[in-house]
Amino acid sequence: MDDPAVQDPSASGGLARLRRGFGIRPGEAGAVVAGFLFFFCLFASYFMLRPVRETMGIAGGVKNLQWLFTATFVVMLAAIPLYGAVCAWLPRRRFVPWVYAFFIANLLGFALATRALPDNVWLARVFYVWLSVFNLFVVSVAWSLMADVFRPEQARRLFALLAAGASAGGLAGPVLGGWLVPQIGLTGLMLLSAALLAATLPGVGWLFGWRRRAGAGQATAGDTPAAADAHDPSNPVGGGLFAGLSLLLRSRYLLGIALFVILLATASTFLYFEQARLVAETFPDRTRQTQVFSALDATVQALTILIQLFFTGRMARRYGVSLLLTAVPLAVMGGFLVLALLPTFGVLAGVMILRRVGEYALLRPGREMLFTVVDPETKYKAKNVIDTAVYRAGDAVSAWVKTGIDALSGHPATVALAGAVLALVWAGLGWWLGRRHEGQLVQPGTASAGARSAHAAPSSPPSH
Repeated sequence: MDDPAVQDPSASGGLARLRRGFGIRPGEAGAVVAGFLFFFCLFASYFMLRPVRETMGIAGGVKNLQWLFTATFVVMLAAIPLYGAVCAWLPRRRFVPWVYAFFIANLLGFALATRALPDNVWLARVFYVWLSVFNLFVVSVAWSLMADVFRPEQARRLFALLAAGASAGGLAGPVLGGWLVPQIGLTGLMLLSAALLAATLPGVGWLFGWRRRAGAGQATAGDTPAAADAHDPSNPVGGGLFAGLSLLLRSRYLLGIALFVILLATASTFLYFEQARLVAETFPDRTRQTQVFSALDATVQALTILIQLFFTGRMARRYGVSLLLTAVPLAVMGGFLVLALLPTFGVLAGVMILRRVGEYALLRPGREMLFTVVDPETKYKAKNVIDTAVYRAGDAVSAWVKTGIDALSGHPATVALAGAVLALVWAGLGWWLGRRHEGQLVQPGTASAGARSAHAAPSSPPSH
């Protein structure tokens, strides 16, 4: 590997060492900054509203949360065909801004409705469901964009730095929200969130331009004219309304990722319900509840930034994706076992912080690296089905499973022990996915083979 300082004589010694320490090569710094700022604005937009959503969920009754989860899943299923149609029709460089513009318009509508009906419980429930859908869609599209822009080798070095932008936004969002909401109210907070989301739009065009110059759009010796045309962001992704689902069902690799996401959602839901129960018992005041959720968010994001900047990239470069996808489930399994013995809010808060920091700092970059070796249709369609419908299906099913376990046993330890067993399976699946991904990187042509070639030769690892 060439020394970046040697390749770029104009760089100062200190700057070259800093770039080398973060794994940034000449010509990549602008893309890293653009991606970092893109994620910062996106996550600040979402996280300043997240504490409000959590408080609204508790206001509707902790025992009714499974209904909100189910409603979110139903809305997600209805949105998938519409998303597929827009994705098939619009070029990728225009598709991403259109999706974000749609959600900006939604936020403006909620701002007006909240001003007119500030205490309406059904508006609160609709907003809870909408924000849960909004979160997964905008984040999924953002990572589809990054998987489209960066080559697999670049992703291993740089995705942790991009994810640090998400964590920085996730830290700034609740801090800004908590500081400004007394002055501007919920309506003003929604307008500010919409403005931050709009600030991501200029970066989309810049990143696609960089993609052609130094990213995944660079032609390689093995590219055919058809492959180059399919990877051109000026062309639509194509495919049918339900192409993402069909791609998912035809690939063991994608089915493995889907199951990994379901197990992640199950662990998260089990802990989320326990969090809602213990927060409601420990802090009966709604203002105090919002403060607690904001403090948890801020703590998680601060720890996540440190890990992403100084550890995640180094771990990925040295040990590969397998470690990123395995370490967190094993840690969560240990957390569930401790929670089974000591079901208190303090222990629960520690396990929640561990799970969320691990997800944002390690699992999220690792999961997104899995999609850098697939074709554009899979990146934008099958990935979106996994990130949205599959994830919310895992939420909805695990919410009812949690409710059933509680009804049968009535003891929190039972749920914690069930979570520990599922986390062990989750860790094994993460290891398998990491090994499959590493195997594809060393096979010539697999990265551009497309979804359908995965089934032409069952004896070899699928192309995605």
